[in-house]
Amino acid sequence: MGRKNRGSASTSQATADSYDNFMARVGMQQPNQHAASTYRANFTSRNRLQIEWAYRSSAIIGSAVDAIADDMTRKGIRITSEIDPKHRGIIESKFDELELWDRMNDTIKWSRLYGGAVGFIMIEGQAPMTPLRLETIGNGRFKGVLPLDRWMINPVLTRRIKEMGPNLGKPEFYDVVTTATGIPAWRIHHSRLIRFDGVTLPYQQAITENEWGMSVVERIWDRLTAFDSATMGAAQLVYKAHLRTMKIKKLRELIAMGGKAYDALLKNMDLVRLYQSNEGLTLLDGEDEFETHQYSFSGLDDVISQFAEQISGAVGIPLVRLFGQSPKGFSTGDADLANYYDGIGTQQERRLRHPLRRLLDIIHRSELDKPLPDDFTFEFNPLWQMSDVDRSTVAVNMTNAISTALNDGLLTQKAAMTDLREASDVTGIGASITDEDINNAADEPPPGIGGDDDEEPVKAGGDPVSNQPTQDSASRGGYRKWRLRWFK
Repeated sequence: MGRKNRGSASTSQATADSYDNFMARVGMQQPNQHAASTYRANFTSRNRLQIEWAYRSSAIIGSAVDAIADDMTRKGIRITSEIDPKHRGIIESKFDELELWDRMNDTIKWSRLYGGAVGFIMIEGQAPMTPLRLETIGNGRFKGVLPLDRWMINPVLTRRIKEMGPNLGKPEFYDVVTTATGIPAWRIHHSRLIRFDGVTLPYQQAITENEWGMSVVERIWDRLTAFDSATMGAAQLVYKAHLRTMKIKKLRELIAMGGKAYDALLKNMDLVRLYQSNEGLTLLDGEDEFETHQYSFSGLDDVISQFAEQISGAVGIPLVRLFGQSPKGFSTGDADLANYYDGIGTQQERRLRHPLRRLLDIIHRSELDKPLPDDFTFEFNPLWQMSDVDRSTVAVNMTNAISTALNDGLLTQKAAMTDLREASDVTGIGASITDEDINNAADEPPPGIGGDDDEEPVKAGGDPVSNQPTQDSASRGGYRKWRLRWFK
C-alpha cells in the first residue's frame, strides 16, 4: 500500500540541467542576454512569393537550389547488365528524346525550392486516376515526365494508402490545382508520380506544410540575410572611404543670411571641386581649413568569409562550388569536392535509384514490349574527374593487373576483355571493344592451366651424363691452385 501524504502539498520546483553560475550570472537560467536566446519558426516555406523573389534575385539561393539538382543528374547512368547493345542504345536515346534528365532535374530543383514536387509519368491512353500497371503499357505509349511543384498539385489527405509497404499512410491521390498552364484538373494516382521532398520533416511539422517537406531556403534564411547585410554594408562604406571636410568661418551665419552671401559660398565650393578634379589644386581662404579622412576596411573580409562559410555548411555545398571561388592557401579544393561528390552519390542512391529503375522498366516495356530482366543493374557515372596524369597511372596499373591475371591463368581472354571495357570509363582504355569482339574471343582456359589433350613433352636424345668421377687431372704448371676432376 502506498503511503499517505501527511505533509504539506508538494510544489513544483524549477530545475536546471545546464551549467549555471548565480554569482557571475552565467548560464541559461540566469538574468543575462544569452539566456533570452531561443528559436522560433519563420515558416519561410509557406511564403511562396518571397522564396521565388529570393531565387530570382539572389545568386547564392540560386546556387543552393540548383547545384545539388544539377550534380545529381549531370553525368547520367551506366547500364552494367549484359543486355543487347541495340536495346541499350534504344533506352539511352529515349532518355535524350524525352529530355528525361532535364525533367528529373527540374523536379528535384522545385522540390528543394518549394519543399516538394512530383514528376508525373505520362502514359498515353491511360486514365491518370487509375493505378499504374506496368503490364498494360502499350508500345510507344510512354511520353515522358511532367514536373509539378507543391503549389500546382495538392495531396488528397482523406484518402490514404493502406497496403503494407514503404508508402503506408501516404496520400493515395493528388489533385492538380493549376490548370492555367493547360494541364487538366486531373486526380492522379500516387503510382503515376515520382515524389521528391526538399528537407524531410517529422510528422507534426509535415502537417503544417500540407504533408510536404521544407524548402532548403528556410534553414539558411538568417545566415543569408546576415551575409547580404555585411556585403551591402561594405559596399556602402566604399562611398565613405574618402571623406573631405572644410572649415569655413561663420558658415552658419552665411547659410542663415542667404542671398548673395550664400550664393557666393556655393560658387566658392564649386570652384574648389572644379580645380581639385582638373588641376589638383584647392583654393581656400586664409581662414578656411581643408581636411581629408581615410576609412580602414581591415577585418571586413574575415567577417564576410565567416558568413559565407556558415552558408556553405548549412546547404552542404563547398565554397568552391557554391560561390565558384578559387581555393586559398595550400588547399587545392580537391578534398572538399571529393567529400561533396560522395554526398551527391549518397543522395543519388537514396532518392534517384528507385525512380530511375521504374522509368527504365517503363521505357523497356514501351519500346521493346517486354519487362526488364530480373538481373538488370545500372550504376551512376562518377562526378569526380581525374587529371590526365592520374588517369594514365590508373590505366597502366589496371591494364598490367588484367594482363598479369590473364597470363597467370586467373582470367580467360573473354573475361579480360570484358573487365577492360568495364573500366574504360575510368581509364579511357578499352572503350572500343564491342560485344562482338568479346563474343568472338576464345573462351578457353587461360595459359598455365593444363588440359586432358596436352601433348607429352619431347624426350631429349643421347645418354644422360654420369656423376661417377674418373681421375684427377695432371698438373700442368705451378699456377694451378686446385685439381680438376673429370667425369664420364
